[in-house]
Amino acid sequence: MGDRWHVEVDRGVCIGSGMCVHHAPGAFRLDTARQSHPEESETDANENVLAAAEGCPVEAIMISIADGGEPVFPPEE
Repeated sequence: MGDRWHVEVDRGVCIGSGMCVHHAPGAFRLDTARQSHPEESETDANENVLAAAEGCPVEAIMISIADGGEPVFPPEE
């Protein structure tokens, strides 16, 4: 993959399912209110982080290219 990604979680949408932590342990954590947070706002492109975004039941995780901001997930339609 080779890119750097910017990862955000919309905590207004997050329902605390924990699927992100399941798919990408170490990349996401749940706080005491069971809201997801990325461990780092930028990370190397990573299949597990992408799987976490794709597996989020409410699509609360957004990934974009760190340099340029092009969306990775959810993809532009």
